[in-house]
Amino acid sequence: MSQVRPDQPAFVLVHGAFHGGWCWGPVARRLCAAGAQVLTPTCTGLGERAHLLSPTVGLSTFIADVSAAITCEELSGAILVGHSFGGAVAAGVVDARPELARALIFLDALLLQDGQCALDALDAGTRAARERDAAARGGLCAAPPGPAAFGVPPGPAHEWLARRMTPQPFAAMTEPIRLRRAIGAGRPCAYIACDAPAYPGVAASHRWARERPDWRFHRLSAGHEAMVTAPDAVASLLMTIAGAF
Repeated sequence: MSQVRPDQPAFVLVHGAFHGGWCWGPVARRLCAAGAQVLTPTCTGLGERAHLLSPTVGLSTFIADVSAAITCEELSGAILVGHSFGGAVAAGVVDARPELARALIFLDALLLQDGQCALDALDAGTRAARERDAAARGGLCAAPPGPAAFGVPPGPAHEWLARRMTPQPFAAMTEPIRLRRAIGAGRPCAYIACDAPAYPGVAASHRWARERPDWRFHRLSAGHEAMVTAPDAVASLLMTIAGAF
């Protein structure tokens, strides 16, 4: 595997539910301009890989997707960045293959403990709505809730997200994560909490991360879709955190 120089950080940006690697475009361009290497894999059944949607696509599929992307790019010493649902994916990757990353950054991310699934993190009303929608689709997937649900107001960013988001493989939301170690697997971790506005779906993850004495905790004045609505701030903060690891 190719080694990353200390002065040239490498980021593997892991997208969340209903998204694809495309959502990281604005941030990736800024990171590359700052001298970083960037990888933005898309998980099976989403984005440009939506045609691969099937009932067997679950959280373990996503973990394998990202692990394979890092391996195929022969990248070592990378920093995994997980947004929203991508936080569980990133945690699963480093738990299964700790040699693939030197650190993790969770961007307003979902943090699942061993045995939990994504549905467990939702309030009762949202969970029921997801389950009803998936049932209407034969249990295959859940439709995107729309950018407004993630705090994105009307405008170009809202329209771009609405065009690009795709249904989420439902098995990825119901499959429990299996972790052999604590979240982060002993790697340095940082959490970025977006609070303008705050997204209720990750409130418990905010609290858990803030209580970790060995984690760095940052607040960002942006909404849940910060990589789209505030790419300058996200890229700058990622570079700052990477320099501190």
